[in-house]
Amino acid sequence: MGEHPVAGTGQLVRLALRRDRITLPLWILLLGVLPASTGSTYEQLYPNVAGRAMLTTAIGGNPSVAVLYGPAFDLSTAGGFVAWRLSGFIAVFIGLMVIFTVTRHTRAEEDTGRAELLGSAVVGRYAMLTAAVLVAAGASALIGVTQVATMIGAGMPAGGSFAFGLATLGAGLVFTAVASVAVQVAEYSRAANGFASSALAVTFLLRGIGDSASDAGWLSWLSPIGWSQQLRPFADERWWVLALPLATALLVGAIGYQLLPRRDLDAGLIRTRTGPAAGAPSLRSPLALAWRLHNGSLVGWTVGTALAGLIMGSIVNGIGTIIGDNEQARQMFERMGGSSAIIDAFLAALIGMFGMVTAVFGVQAALRMRAEESATRVEPLLANAVSRLRWNASHLMVAFVGSGWILLVAGLAMGLAHGLRTGDVPGAVGDVLTGSMAQLPATWVIVGIAAALFGLLPRFSTGAWGVLAAALVLNLFGQMLGLPRALVDISPFAHIPKLPGAEFTAMPLVWLTAVAIAVLAAGLVGFKRRDIT
Repeated sequence: MGEHPVAGTGQLVRLALRRDRITLPLWILLLGVLPASTGSTYEQLYPNVAGRAMLTTAIGGNPSVAVLYGPAFDLSTAGGFVAWRLSGFIAVFIGLMVIFTVTRHTRAEEDTGRAELLGSAVVGRYAMLTAAVLVAAGASALIGVTQVATMIGAGMPAGGSFAFGLATLGAGLVFTAVASVAVQVAEYSRAANGFASSALAVTFLLRGIGDSASDAGWLSWLSPIGWSQQLRPFADERWWVLALPLATALLVGAIGYQLLPRRDLDAGLIRTRTGPAAGAPSLRSPLALAWRLHNGSLVGWTVGTALAGLIMGSIVNGIGTIIGDNEQARQMFERMGGSSAIIDAFLAALIGMFGMVTAVFGVQAALRMRAEESATRVEPLLANAVSRLRWNASHLMVAFVGSGWILLVAGLAMGLAHGLRTGDVPGAVGDVLTGSMAQLPATWVIVGIAAALFGLLPRFSTGAWGVLAAALVLNLFGQMLGLPRALVDISPFAHIPKLPGAEFTAMPLVWLTAVAIAVLAAGLVGFKRRDIT
């Protein structure tokens, strides 16, 4: 160990930047230019005062819309629209970025044994964590600076642009600090990512409930995502709100540094329970072992999805009041089919989000194979009677079947909650469940790509997260940004029929399933032929 607690930090920062030389620039570019690109479409979507007034009165104040996008403080300007439409989602994306970055350069290094090798050199006890925090915080700062520069360049007010960029930076710092605690508590990188991502999900739910319930607005002030919106960029900015993420980041980050010396290298504060000396009969197959490794994560996803589905389903019916007294809105929505069509469209949007979020579990489960390989736990298994195909297929079965299970739970929970509000439980459950399960082929495509990267290009397996992020952005914002249809169609989620409400078409689902099978087969063949690294 080095004499100084942070000795070697600079070298570790350079190493981390070299390893992330592709992923971090993509995150910075994507999240940095997205707000300005969205603002440039505002004039096209709402070219006149009447259209902006309709947006404000009919949509901005609706609690069912607020659960997704947050409060709308000023929709009469491009900047106010961007802040309402994107600030919450960008806080989530930057949270995921810094969580994965901190975990990859701390806990994952201990999992693979590289941390012990580095620690035997002139590297201080706190150097690895400090380097990871600096890289994550620096990337957050660059994203914020890029947002400010591009938004001012697009003609938006400088004050609001600075507020938006600082709100993004604040969210990144808070979740960097959360990740620094998670990597001390958890014993493995997968668990650390799970702990920190669960905290991120809880903050999103707190923000959603607080913004949609008139008597629970205080919940939004418990969420760092809510702070990003309560700063009110482009709507009489409240600069004092910046003190909340800064103070929280310092406090939580200090806790992470205090916890670090209280544990041993390669260990977490929550130690994994020691198992029996002999394996149980239920662990005598690769599939049983894979289930044992994944069941904790799957249970957590199931509980979280069920709660989110119940919450979302309970507020869907409120979207029917979106028309209000606005005559233009009433006429427009009548042409669309009335309030029932709006409810169906909102349900379809929520179901689509569940489909995209479920892909996160699928990628996480598929990449567990790479973690097992890097930790040299695969070779002893394959040295016995376990074939490569059986081992590979066992993990992939959990990834594919588990994704279907999560979508099933999401559809049942949201359909049940919506049905109880409308008085038609069987009909609501049937409609929502059909739409939910229709998302499965698109989710499988993303999981299949993760499996293909593991089998063919194991060093670039983490690129599956980039593929997922690109698919999400193209599907969520592609049309709004005016991107060519051919580019938007790269996302598999762009081909799913918008159920309920739209006509069910089976052919896109068949093609997506065929693509998923093709990339999965390529991954299986690649893993069979390559060396174990």
